[in-house]
Amino acid sequence: MNELALIGKKIGMTREFYKTGQLVPVTVLKMEKGRVIQVIEENKRGYKAVQLGFGKVKNSKLTKAMKGFFAKKNTEAKKKLKEVRIENTDNYKEGNEFGLEIFKDIKFVDTRSKTIGKGFAGAMKRHNFGGLRATHGVSVSHRSHGSTGQRQDPGKVFKGKKMAGHMGSKPRTMLNIEIIKTDIENELLYLKGSIPGSKNSEVLVRKSIKNINKLTIEEKIKVAEQAKKTPDKKKK
Repeated sequence: MNELALIGKKIGMTREFYKTGQLVPVTVLKMEKGRVIQVIEENKRGYKAVQLGFGKVKNSKLTKAMKGFFAKKNTEAKKKLKEVRIENTDNYKEGNEFGLEIFKDIKFVDTRSKTIGKGFAGAMKRHNFGGLRATHGVSVSHRSHGSTGQRQDPGKVFKGKKMAGHMGSKPRTMLNIEIIKTDIENELLYLKGSIPGSKNSEVLVRKSIKNINKLTIEEKIKVAEQAKKTPDKKKK
């Protein structure tokens, strides 16, 4: 079950205090229950996966094709469909629902969300350029990006040249984010630190794909307490 992913909404940030007085900034996500819409077998597509549906949507917002699709699956319409690859499809059936309980014994997760869109930005804001000099003949171009390319040879601007343009609004994945706590009743997930995206933006949360031996904050506190209890060996 830990291979599944859930989609949530970023509510905002707050902080959590520990008994040691330590303060940890956290991002709060309102998670949605995912319903299995269809189970994809290897003999059909060449891989095993589960298609999950999230969120409610009015029937009037659906196309005829999607209305037929949900009617065929005999399930209520879902706003977002997400396919998640899994190793074993035996545990899943159409109509099953999964919530925050899938992260019960998981300490670290990966998130994927869109960064805040900044619109059209100049080279200094977008790429951290230094800009031109403030003196010695530079006029009305202090924040420009300077030379764009070469002359007759090669006679073009190379692809990927850092210039002014649309900044932000790109998908970003954050790895190994610690789960501070989960509130299953209110479907809230508290993650350590910040996550890309504005408030109310969509966040995909999945089990961490990297095997890491990092200690959580609570485990570090326990280790510190244990170290205090064990008496130091007397110096000879």
